[in-house]
Amino acid sequence: MEVIYTGLHQTPEQIVETAIQEDADAVGVSVLSGAHMTLVPRILDGLRANGVEDVVVVVGGTIPAEDAVALRAAGVAEVFTPGAPTSAIVDFLRAAISV
Repeated sequence: MEVIYTGLHQTPEQIVETAIQEDADAVGVSVLSGAHMTLVPRILDGLRANGVEDVVVVVGGTIPAEDAVALRAAGVAEVFTPGAPTSAIVDFLRAAISV
């Protein structure tokens, strides 16, 4: 796997643009600000608007259970909360994108 780290404080539009430019198989977003219900839907909408619906989107952070359910319903493949083993995230991504 190749990982492209775009840095902190990227806008949803910048994340979508990077995913398109890099022909990403997956996008991982870490949201610690509590703005996950605002930012993540914008990323999903941006991917869809650009015809990029096959990108697996995963989210990490302090996400309440009810928000995790809503994010999955919106199209997020998985939500990882604090303490999730890195191996579980890698295993999920490998299975999700058939690596």
